Amino acid sequence: MKKKILVVDDEKNMRLLFQEELTDEGYDVILADRGETALRMIREERPDLVTLDIKMPGEDGLSVLRKIREIEYDLPVIICSAYSVYKSDFSAVAADHYVVKSSNFDELKSKIREILSY
Repeated sequence: MKKKILVVDDEKNMRLLFQEELTDEGYDVILADRGETALRMIREERPDLVTLDIKMPGEDGLSVLRKIREIEYDLPVIICSAYSVYKSDFSAVAADHYVVKSSNFDELKSKIREILSY
């Protein structure tokens, strides 16, 4: 059975790029454009892993991460942000990994494989 990944990003082009890259890797990919949608999808879709942007309108990714931990403590979450400054934010420590967005998806794919192989 394919592993399901929830991609949470407010930028449509980024969501579609993630979807294409991760679908090519053999994953089922579902998309959310904001935190509240992501939290609902976690309950309904039961993904195996979440990639989460930090800078989003409304509720930011770190706040969403705290809520994910309350709902599904063991659900792996990888923060994917264009801003490396958040790596040192204490709230980001609750994530399983932190990847700085780039045009190269190798690090993200590697971390996803590592996490989902357990």
